[in-house]
Amino acid sequence: MATAIRDIERTYDPAAAGAAVSDAVRSMTGVAGVAAVAQQTGQTLDALYYDTADLRLLRAGITLRRRAGGEDAGWCLKLPGCSGGDEILRPLGSRARAPEARAPEARTLASGQAGQPAVPKELAALVRAWARGEGLEPVLHLRTTRGLLRLLDGAGRPLAEVMSDHVSAEPAGGSAATSWDEIEAALVNGHRGLLKAIDTRLRQAGARRVATTGLERTLGSMLPAAEAPGVPALTERSPAGEVVLAYVRQQVLAILRCDPLVRRDEPDAVHQMRVATRRARSALQAFGQIVGREATRPLCDELKWLAATLGHARDAEVLLARLTAELAAIPAALVVGPVKARITGHFSAELAQAGKAALRALNGQRYLKLLDELDRMLADPPLTPQARRAAGKALAKPVRRAARRLQIALAAVPGAEDQDAAIHEARKAGKRARYAAEVALPALGGRVRRQAARTKNLQEVLGDHQDSVVARAVLRDIADEARSAGEDTFSYGLMYERQACQAAEIERALPRLAARVK
Repeated sequence: MATAIRDIERTYDPAAAGAAVSDAVRSMTGVAGVAAVAQQTGQTLDALYYDTADLRLLRAGITLRRRAGGEDAGWCLKLPGCSGGDEILRPLGSRARAPEARAPEARTLASGQAGQPAVPKELAALVRAWARGEGLEPVLHLRTTRGLLRLLDGAGRPLAEVMSDHVSAEPAGGSAATSWDEIEAALVNGHRGLLKAIDTRLRQAGARRVATTGLERTLGSMLPAAEAPGVPALTERSPAGEVVLAYVRQQVLAILRCDPLVRRDEPDAVHQMRVATRRARSALQAFGQIVGREATRPLCDELKWLAATLGHARDAEVLLARLTAELAAIPAALVVGPVKARITGHFSAELAQAGKAALRALNGQRYLKLLDELDRMLADPPLTPQARRAAGKALAKPVRRAARRLQIALAAVPGAEDQDAAIHEARKAGKRARYAAEVALPALGGRVRRQAARTKNLQEVLGDHQDSVVARAVLRDIADEARSAGEDTFSYGLMYERQACQAAEIERALPRLAARVK
């Protein structure tokens, strides 16, 4: 299993600093918890960076590296997660070490890709949403000669490291090799205040902060240029198509960033990926007069499939958490029999099956085709003439339409033969009204902010009602299992009644809740 860590570092050009850098770092004893500065012997690091031939990973801000030499030898995958950047580490395997017996110079990229270590399957799977079947091969060979100063606390534990590197770089494809010097400061166990103090000392010594990485130095011409500053924000005067597509683009990016987190079974990853999928679909449906509805209908069908596939795992997670909390709220004297064990056992198999189904979907060609189709749609969107209109005018009507449909769904609840189904339909209408308002927020601002906030609150309450409906059905199933095993079912009946009371309370409050979203 690979390990995820958080990476905090800064890079500098030594410029005219010279030996002053070492003196500046050594003078930090007594600053930010630093008790001593230790010098390590020189290191030689040999790194291969892997990517597709067209650098899909690097273009997405992802780096995949295999390094030999030094204390951090091994595979390292840096990718942008849902809530920040992660480093995924994997040690070198026994078979992967064999090439290190040769001199690093003998393993140049110019000699061809044959014989280079293959990317571990686990790491290759984590970038599948970007690589999409393209091979992962070395695109850059970096050889680094490193001097290392380690800042220690009073117990001798490393707080931070300052590295002085001479780097030689050889890109794939016969491009010219290059070399340079750089300084890197990285936190180990210290706090950010220490990194700031190191930054101050290095600047005073003459070092200059740089944002350019070694990859950008050598492969910069193949990477996309940074977005120019001052790009105008979306407003009510922006073309409606730009506003809608910007929202869809955000959701597609969220899907991609959540993909590796789902594969690693990170908390809430399935939920976040499913929400992004639903938002993208809802935006295309609500604004079908701006981004051609007929052209995007097949895409919406596939987004619905992905959301449903992810939903099995998410629903099981929610129900397990709900019933576990419900059981904890019951006095211990009223818990008869192995209730907790039976609830956990019921969901263990379901969660395992749902998780496997989600991974099968993410590993399948249907999912990769969906990602390709989303890319194509965003690159060449089927915009209608309405898309050229000012967003402040063109988006208002679809947002109002979504709000009216919510009102119609809410009005249908009191006289519905199946109250639970009617409330569930109102909940879905609430989601669509909320997402439509979110799409239009850059253009309509305060006019839709209230709708987004109030429909979100309504959606959460109605979602609680739906969870209660499903929970009661599951409790009946678990009670049947317990009864067949000769166990007392009193506690399940008590939990069922409590869930029914919660649902009834929401139903009584529904008229008041509905009035708030008018």
